[in-house]
Amino acid sequence: MNAIAINLVQNDSVDYTPQLKRLMQQAGVVSFKGLSEAAAVSEKQIRKLRQGQMGQMQVATVQKLSEALQVSLLELISTFSDITPSSEPSALSDITNLQQEYDRLQRQLDQQKEVLQQEFQQSSWQILESLLLQLPTATYTAQQNPQFSAVKLLPLLRPIEALIQQWGIEAIAQVGVEIPYDPQQHQLMSGTAEMGDRVRVRYVGYRQGDRLLYRAKVSLVV
Repeated sequence: MNAIAINLVQNDSVDYTPQLKRLMQQAGVVSFKGLSEAAAVSEKQIRKLRQGQMGQMQVATVQKLSEALQVSLLELISTFSDITPSSEPSALSDITNLQQEYDRLQRQLDQQKEVLQQEFQQSSWQILESLLLQLPTATYTAQQNPQFSAVKLLPLLRPIEALIQQWGIEAIAQVGVEIPYDPQQHQLMSGTAEMGDRVRVRYVGYRQGDRLLYRAKVSLVV
C-alpha cells in the first residue's frame, strides 16, 4: 500500500515518544524492539511514529502498529498527528474510509489463504491417499507376522516420493553411495575430512531448487 493518503500535519520537532510509551505500557509492550517484533515492522518505522512522520508511513504499517498497541487506526492517527475531531472532520472521514478498506482487504486475504490451504490439503491428500489407506494395514500385518518382509512396504512410499517431487524437492545423493566430500552439501558425522575426500552417504539430504534444506550426513570411507 502507498503512504497514508491523508493531509497529516507533520512537525519534525514534535516528540511523540511519551504518547507511544503510554500506549506500549497499556498493551504490555516493554521496549521499542519488542513493539517492532510484535507488529512485524522495522524499528525505523517506529522512529518515524515517534518523530511525527506518520504521513510518510504506509497504511499497512500503521495498521500493524495499531493492532500491536491494541488501539484503533483512528485513535493511533489522532494520537500521533495534529488531527482532532473538531479541527479535521474530513481527514477523520478519510481515516474511517481507510480503516474500512483495510478491513475489507484483510478479510479478502484471509479468505484467499483459506481457499489456498484447502486446495493444498486436497492435492496432498490425493497424492498420499493410497499410502494413508494401506499403511495402517501393512503395519498391523508386519506386527502380527515376524517373518513379514519390510521390502513389501517400499511400494507404499512412492506417494511420498511423488509429493516431494511435485514440490520441486530433490535428494542429495543416495544412501550407501560413495561420493567426493563437499562441506556445502554434506555433514560429516564424525572425524574430519577435506574437500574431495571419499565419503559414504548415511542419511539423504534435500534441496529445493537453489535452496539447501538438509545436508546429507556422510562418513569417511576408510
